Amino acid sequence: MIFSKNTTSYQLLEKILRLAKDKKIKIYLVGGILRDLILKRRKQNPDFDFCLKKGAINFGKTLSKSLKSGFVVPDKDRGYCRLVKKIKERIYTLDFTDFRGNTLEDDLLYRDFTINAMALELSKAFTARDLKESMIDPYAGRQDLESGIIRIVHKKNFLEDPLRILRAFSLSATFGFKIDKKTLKLMQQDRKGLETVSSERIRDELFKILDTPKTFDYLIQMDSLRILQIIIPEINIMRGVRQGPYHHLDVWQHSLETVRQLECLFLELEGHKEIQAYLDEIISSDRKRRALLKLGALFHDIGKPDALQRKAGKTIFHGHERIGTEISEEIIKRLKLSNDEWIALKKMIFWHLRPGYLADNPLLSKRAKFRYFRDTQEEGASILLLSIADQRATRGRLTSEEGRIQHERVCLELIREYFRQKKMVKPKRFINGDMLMKKFKLKPSPLIGKILSELEELQAIGKIKTKEEALKAAKKFIK
Repeated sequence: MIFSKNTTSYQLLEKILRLAKDKKIKIYLVGGILRDLILKRRKQNPDFDFCLKKGAINFGKTLSKSLKSGFVVPDKDRGYCRLVKKIKERIYTLDFTDFRGNTLEDDLLYRDFTINAMALELSKAFTARDLKESMIDPYAGRQDLESGIIRIVHKKNFLEDPLRILRAFSLSATFGFKIDKKTLKLMQQDRKGLETVSSERIRDELFKILDTPKTFDYLIQMDSLRILQIIIPEINIMRGVRQGPYHHLDVWQHSLETVRQLECLFLELEGHKEIQAYLDEIISSDRKRRALLKLGALFHDIGKPDALQRKAGKTIFHGHERIGTEISEEIIKRLKLSNDEWIALKKMIFWHLRPGYLADNPLLSKRAKFRYFRDTQEEGASILLLSIADQRATRGRLTSEEGRIQHERVCLELIREYFRQKKMVKPKRFINGDMLMKKFKLKPSPLIGKILSELEELQAIGKIKTKEEALKAAKKFIK
């Protein structure tokens, strides 16, 4: 028996098999579920793919009524339906499709990679003792799985669905498998097809890559095959843009190196539970801050080419952080990321220089700390991590070891301060907007917010400690 009794998965599959027997049809488990079973890999929210000769939509519709699940038909022409059922805080996704071709072997030929082109007759999931021996595997998927190889099933499969090009990288990144050389060649050859793929699908595969520990390696590989520039054409403006004597790389190579340094930093801080929990926070959907921060590292200098000026023999990029946020906003819109993700990424790019300015000071004042955390808010720690990686990726002839040590000391001190402040209860304001308007006979206006912000800062740095002192400071500010 492949699935343990008394589990939700077992009970779901038992209901599906019972319906299949009632309708006298053979139904097969296919794709990723078999791959994951062999690899002993469990998902928090399981998904099962099934195929049958014909009638998948009708079968799924009947099953959905029995399960009282959600039911959608993403592709009627392909006979494809999806059921979604929430059970005990876990979401189960069940996909059903008709055979693509006359036989099961024909259907498996249309699947993306050999490791996903295996099948198992559902009844054997309850009777077979050995999964590997019971599987239908016409394209040697099990062998590639054991060898750690991503290999396309048929040479025309990228043309049929170009997203599979990105999926090859995301599978490779997730499992640590190598992509077969012929498959890589076909990926480069058919890469332009990615221009026709929906942004949401590209985003989902891209974030799978960003969520793995070796994103840098895959970005380099995607870039060398000229695939990355298809999905993010804005990166081309960074290529070949030389920087000043503090830098040893052009803008694009520096941006890639910043991603690499960020991943090295993540490993160094692996034992820091607060930082790891912070990086693993979900910003939107199932996308984590860790992945978004890598995107921030890739885009942090994207505004430099447009900001480039040469004055008195010096190369300067004044205002590149502002231009970078504008360029990145277009990318974020195209990838259809959430508003929360855009706000976080915008802060990372816009404020990425700020820690460097703070590190230039021998001592950090309370006011400087307060203003940094006021402006960066939830991204206070992520920007500091980005700044360390950015500085490590900058090794021109004018950089010094002393400067690097000072920079990291300040950033790490501020990271500790960030987590200290998160645990603290924010002090209650001495006065509010209504009090201000009543005391000074003011009308509602942006001035009220400015006064309250000023008072909050003075309170945070210990300059005012009573309601009377707050009113006195407000009066002075109004004048």
